[in-house]
Amino acid sequence: MSIRLRLTLWYSAIVAFTFIVCGFAVYWFVAQNIYGDLKSKIVAQASQRPFDVNIDFWNGSFELRVGKFISQEFFVQTVNYLNANIQTSANLKPFHFPYPQKNSKAVQAFQHVTVEGAPFLIYNMPLTSNNQVVGLVQIGVLSVKEELLLAKLKNILTGVSILALMIAFSLGLFLARKSLKPIDNVIRAANQIESGTDLSVRIKREGPNDEIGRLVDTVNSMLSRMETFYNELDDAYKTQRRFVSDASHELRTPLTTIRGNVDLLEKMWEPNQLQESRWDEETLKHMSAEAIRDIADEAKRMSRLVNDLLALARADAGFTMEMEQLELKPIVEEVARRAQFLERKAEWITGDFSGLEGIFVNGQKEYLQQMLFIFIENAFKFTPEGSVTMDTVRHGDQIGIRIADTGIGMDREEVPHIFDRFYRADESRGKIAGTGLGLSIAKWIIDEHKGSVEVLTTLGKGTTFIVWLPIASLPALE
Repeated sequence: MSIRLRLTLWYSAIVAFTFIVCGFAVYWFVAQNIYGDLKSKIVAQASQRPFDVNIDFWNGSFELRVGKFISQEFFVQTVNYLNANIQTSANLKPFHFPYPQKNSKAVQAFQHVTVEGAPFLIYNMPLTSNNQVVGLVQIGVLSVKEELLLAKLKNILTGVSILALMIAFSLGLFLARKSLKPIDNVIRAANQIESGTDLSVRIKREGPNDEIGRLVDTVNSMLSRMETFYNELDDAYKTQRRFVSDASHELRTPLTTIRGNVDLLEKMWEPNQLQESRWDEETLKHMSAEAIRDIADEAKRMSRLVNDLLALARADAGFTMEMEQLELKPIVEEVARRAQFLERKAEWITGDFSGLEGIFVNGQKEYLQQMLFIFIENAFKFTPEGSVTMDTVRHGDQIGIRIADTGIGMDREEVPHIFDRFYRADESRGKIAGTGLGLSIAKWIIDEHKGSVEVLTTLGKGTTFIVWLPIASLPALE
């Protein structure tokens, strides 16, 4: 059974109960008023003694008869229990009231009776002598009008109750349907999502800010979060697939080179091949040395790639660096000193680092150095001629380390993707060796240090990276 039908039945049951109680109350109140008037008239008539009683105390005889002066609207009947004599008033000749037997309790009481199809309200007055019931006087009033009035009232109350119940059921069903319409919308939206993958469906908000409205808002908010989570999960899944594909490709290339050179060395130095070889010993040594150098280079490349993958795996696993307050100037000066020994073709220029005096940052020394070396090596790699410069800038409570080159630069459209894993600009892909993971690692290190990176580039003119780090301790003002 649906909630709508249950609510409607509950509404209808409450309305029916209310009308039944009210109907009984109205009926009882009207009946008490109508019969109260009749009872008052009967009691008033009884006080006028519409009967005669003669008692012979010596003989113990008792005579009871109807009096002569009785109003025509009253009916009187006397019963003598001693001689079984029954007398009635003239207007009661066609009828006989039922009367209790002699052994009944001597109690004055009203009684509703029907005599030959006619309703009466009678008043029983027992007569006693020596604590014994010797006679009975019954005074009655014909209550046809009152019974008809009460019957009509009962029919009216019944009809009104049934009509009200039908109206209540119809209105209850309508109101329940209207009130629960947002829930139907929620169900339809849920079914639509279940049958498809469209999480952009939202439930239209209608009506006041009641419980249903807040439920709709909650479901819409939940759908928004689900859509965001689904999109992030989908993007993560696509990124993972691309990552696995690129990693497989990057690992396959050096492995292929290593395997090819190993096969070449095996063939060159097999005894049968040496006898049939057209090359002299000097040529074989030279070719072997080249193959070994290729193997060593590819092994180094694989080692760097594996180390980079391990660093990114740490980032994905939620690795947290142990931070401490570090003076930034010695770290930058050491990186600048060691950078001059890197393999390069461009001129290495270091600026003035005096602005770093007394500047402290919350960080991890090894990772900060690794991040700076990534940007410097990247600048050397894409600057076949010209210069690479490293200096610092200051803006508010941020300190910036700037690495600028005069190399090949990038298209501005490529900038949002350069920190993606395995991404390399089309201009350099296939021409300049690299794994495409360095900038991804650098970005992770910057994020862990609560910093940011700014990129300025022009195709064919060079690129500038500015790494901004929050200052932990400002230098003392003079």
